[in-house]
Amino acid sequence: MKRGFTLASVGTPRLRDLAPVFRPAFVQASSPVPQRIHFEPPIDSNSVFRAPHFLCCRIRFAFFARKVAGAALLLVAFVFFLPRFTFAQADSTWLADQSTLAYHMSHPMHEVDGVSHAAKGKGVCHAGQCDFLIAVPVKTFDSGDTNRDLHMIEATRGAQYPLIEVRVHFSQAEIDAPWIHASLEVQFAGQTAHYSQVPFQRVQQGNEVRITGTIPLTCSDFKIDRPSFLTVPIKNEIPVRVDMQWHQM
Repeated sequence: MKRGFTLASVGTPRLRDLAPVFRPAFVQASSPVPQRIHFEPPIDSNSVFRAPHFLCCRIRFAFFARKVAGAALLLVAFVFFLPRFTFAQADSTWLADQSTLAYHMSHPMHEVDGVSHAAKGKGVCHAGQCDFLIAVPVKTFDSGDTNRDLHMIEATRGAQYPLIEVRVHFSQAEIDAPWIHASLEVQFAGQTAHYSQVPFQRVQQGNEVRITGTIPLTCSDFKIDRPSFLTVPIKNEIPVRVDMQWHQM
């Protein structure tokens, strides 16, 4: 039988069963007294790196390197993720207190301004985005001439579409900035027009916030036939000046 250990030759392995496998070849298995074997490795340039004190230093260096790597990962996470928590804005709801919306109509013979103070508005800021809705009845604009105002309602199909609705979208990061650049969706006279990056000035007045700006409306945006005076139509541009005061709920 060959000398050695296999699972087929024995049952449950025991420590003494492994002795023949690891016994040095020059030590006879039948020797009554075990012989001690002394290894005297030659001293060379590599032996110092196997010394116990150097092994301890290597372990300490590896432990220190892991600490440094962990600190570096924490620093990266701090740099990249902290701004999201530091500058994150809380949700907020806004209501309009006062409003003045005024359109300007230009004709070679005269200039006309129609003013309304009946606009209502509400806004919500959430998850980095602010969404506001402003609505005003068409019939509430007053130009100082009743006949002209009735003609304006007729030209803008005010009986069929009695409200002008303006949806405002902008970044929540601008809610406290002196200027807000908003995207607008305006529904007027049965048509919808979009305007991007419209600037509005923001001024804090105590507990109120005043927002002013101009919406660059045109008659062609809403397929409105331009009224004429002495056969000369008004200009296509009918900018709407917005002046509103808001408070946070």
